Amino acid sequence: MKVVIGPGTFINESVRQLQQGFAERTKGQAEQSAKAANAARQLALKQGRSKAQADKLALQARRLVEAQAYRDLLQLAVRYGLTGVPNLNDPSFISQLVFDPERPAGTPKARFAYLFPSQDAALIQVRLKPGLTDEQRRAAIADIREATTMSEFTLDQASYAVTGAPVVVDDLTDAISRSLIILLLAAVLVMAATLALIFSSRLRLLPLGIALGAAAITFGALSLAGQPLTVAAIAVLPVLIGLAVDYAIQLQARVEEVRRRDGLRAAPATKRAAALGAPTVATAAAATIAGFLVLLLSPVPMVRGFGVLLIVGIVVAFVLALAGGTAALVLADGPPGRLRVRAGGWFGPPLRWIGRVLRDNPPVQAARGAGGRVGRGALALAGRRPGRVLLVATVLAVAGWAADTQLKVQTDILELVPQDEQAVRDLRSLQQTTGVAGQVDVLVTGDNVGRAATIAWLGELQRKVLNRYEYSTERGCGEAEICPAFSLPDLFSTSDGELTQKRVNALLDAIPPYFSQNVITPDRRAATLSFGLKLMPLDRQQEVLDELRRGLDSAPPGVNARLAGLPVLAAEANAKVSGHGHRVVTLLAGLLAVALVLLVALRSWRRALVPLIPIVLATGWSALLLFALRIELNPLSVVLGALVIAISTEFSVLLAERYRSERGRGRDIGDALRQAYSSTGAAVAASGVTVVAGFAVLILSDFPMIRNFGLVCVIDLSVSLLGVLVVLPAALVSSERGARRVVPERLAA
Repeated sequence: MKVVIGPGTFINESVRQLQQGFAERTKGQAEQSAKAANAARQLALKQGRSKAQADKLALQARRLVEAQAYRDLLQLAVRYGLTGVPNLNDPSFISQLVFDPERPAGTPKARFAYLFPSQDAALIQVRLKPGLTDEQRRAAIADIREATTMSEFTLDQASYAVTGAPVVVDDLTDAISRSLIILLLAAVLVMAATLALIFSSRLRLLPLGIALGAAAITFGALSLAGQPLTVAAIAVLPVLIGLAVDYAIQLQARVEEVRRRDGLRAAPATKRAAALGAPTVATAAAATIAGFLVLLLSPVPMVRGFGVLLIVGIVVAFVLALAGGTAALVLADGPPGRLRVRAGGWFGPPLRWIGRVLRDNPPVQAARGAGGRVGRGALALAGRRPGRVLLVATVLAVAGWAADTQLKVQTDILELVPQDEQAVRDLRSLQQTTGVAGQVDVLVTGDNVGRAATIAWLGELQRKVLNRYEYSTERGCGEAEICPAFSLPDLFSTSDGELTQKRVNALLDAIPPYFSQNVITPDRRAATLSFGLKLMPLDRQQEVLDELRRGLDSAPPGVNARLAGLPVLAAEANAKVSGHGHRVVTLLAGLLAVALVLLVALRSWRRALVPLIPIVLATGWSALLLFALRIELNPLSVVLGALVIAISTEFSVLLAERYRSERGRGRDIGDALRQAYSSTGAAVAASGVTVVAGFAVLILSDFPMIRNFGLVCVIDLSVSLLGVLVVLPAALVSSERGARRVVPERLAA
């Protein structure tokens, strides 16, 4: 901790300084009276008077000086309401120091609101040292909490609440992390059951095992690198698992297809399947990485960390799916009993039993049959009327892009977390008691910020800001969004006359460093003007800070003033991430990056751009659904536009390249589409449904932010699937030069 200021420190320092001042004044008075007496004695002796007369005149001079000093002390006592030398056990002095005589009894002086915000509360402010690590900050907060429980500090009919921005951030981060981890464990079980239900392969749970292995390696590397496990890092986990499941399913499905078609054993089948499918999956993975690279351009470190971890995880997932998945398939090509143990361990048999029960359930069978008919019908429609499909899809996307400008981003922290969290309750209590919940500082720097002109400017700026937000000492903070906090101008009383440089220097020299270091540095090159902020949404907070920032342009020559503090960082980060313009730029940059990677990998404008059509349209559909369902974004879900691009790219490239491969083998348009969607399309659907099911578990969270994140993910992933399963066939058919008609019967077969 850098400094601690509380009522006890303030009163104790005040008493000590006043006692020291009285002692120095008394000592000075004694020295002056002695000098006056000696001077009077020497003068009398020079005038030829007797020693007795000289002593009498000396005594009179001494008493005159003492009377003048006593008169000065009486004037000070009357002015400040003192009845004697101040001490800590004098209730009269404490009352004169703390309470306002012009307001109802027991009302603290407005200038001491940072210590005594009301009649029923007091504040102990702890300023942590800058540059603390997360562990050091948590340890400091734990020490403070432990101190409040010590018997030495027990209060009668009162209690302590340790709160403030660092405390709330730490507590909520821990609570969100615990909630996410529990939900992700549940999501893994749901994904396992979903794979057992819909993935038609002997090793149904192998893709999930590979995904969990990729996540373990990625987060293990994060730990070895000494990086903290943040909320953003945990949010990477479901996305990474989803992509890893898709890579593993695609490669495994290709191996199974080669084995059925060519009647090969696992080893030669995996070799041939890898030669056929691995380059396409690698291309899709590279394009997905390009889509996530735009996150590295974010001004928010947490978002950049999210992007870096995802990119590393994707590389690990692809390598593990290709190498580990292939090895598992070859090793499993043995006795069925041993295969089951290796494939699923203890959990494999029960999950496969659940899958068989679900598959044999009539409603499930009916739903699967209906889904197959709808899929074949959509494929037939896309082949028969590709232009109409693309037209309708484009109209819906345009409507979504228009609706995206109206999407709301929820930035009120109290709306994003459960209201029964202790950290939230303490923060509300802080605001109800003090009128504020955070603090913003105007940091002033220069060669000498202790100049009278600079301090006068700070005082005028303080007055204008408080008047602008309707703060007054009579009403207190009330409904004002900004309130005063302990600042450099508060050290100088305007009732003492003109603020001269001599008076400024004398007061700054007299103030104990323990207090002055909070508002001005010892070398007087930096000082602060502080304001308390109420809890408010980050977008409104940014507006308040922008208006406050405009008032800094009037700083005196040679003085630089800027805003500082955690509220400033939070509001600016939110403005940069959540703004509609930023979201549009991010999407366009992501699409451009994907297009460039596909162009380099596929060496054809048509092959690179056609898979982008459903990706572009999916961004509009997602926005349209979010707007229609009145779903608000939040700082966690606002970056998921990159997820739409990444997932859509994965699915679209795999299906488009499989279609091109079938066309290259001599199949006509209809047969190529049917083959691509019956093989690769089925694998895409399996991985997509599995991932959607996993994200759907997050909707059960009691944290609104996580619940919203899961809901937006489900919508984005569903839209991505819809795009590649319905719109991509139309785009592929339309891109065929000279293609006049696709045989509907072949597509519906």
